[in-house]
Amino acid sequence: MEDNKYTTKHFNAALNTPMREDAFDLSDDEKIEKIKEHFTAIMETLGLDLTDDSLSQTPKRVAKMYVKEIFSGLNPANKPSVTLFENKYGYNQMLVEKNISVYSMCEHHFVPIIGKAHVAYIADSKVIGLSKIHRLVKHYAKRPQVQERLTKQISEALKETLGTEHVAVAIDARHMCVECRGVEDVTSSTITSEISGEFQNKVTRMEFLRFIGLG
Repeated sequence: MEDNKYTTKHFNAALNTPMREDAFDLSDDEKIEKIKEHFTAIMETLGLDLTDDSLSQTPKRVAKMYVKEIFSGLNPANKPSVTLFENKYGYNQMLVEKNISVYSMCEHHFVPIIGKAHVAYIADSKVIGLSKIHRLVKHYAKRPQVQERLTKQISEALKETLGTEHVAVAIDARHMCVECRGVEDVTSSTITSEISGEFQNKVTRMEFLRFIGLG
């Protein structure tokens, strides 16, 4: 499993997305075929007529979407490679990348989590390309998630990548399991944060929150 292979001090079992040991025994094509069969059964159980041309290809589309797109972050082979650059300019202040789009799936009901991630770090000897921050966020979002775990996974991945503890992550998201079922509340959102290193200093923390509009 992906995170179990990490040997740094950052990742630990509590941060892992719960997965079986045989999670990657099947190929993507084999997974797509099995999910197609199971989703066909779900649709038929609901009473849908899969001979209709609008529905006939839905099981295959859903299966491919699950494996290749919205749950592709489960596969460690899809983790983006990250390019670091020498901090030649000697920049030692906060860098904030805010309003990164987050599309994930609630692991309790398999409905969307939609929001924004705000990520900051204080550079040491290395800096990261901005697009790579986006790619890391999206990688961990593309799996069944709870927002608390997603926030910590992004933080720990950045600390490992950058070799620094000075990382802050905040996510502000809407949960469709709250909006379209249950209490059906369309006005609320959920905010989580993970603050490490210098960001635990009150002044630095407030500067970060002010930059992302939460201060």
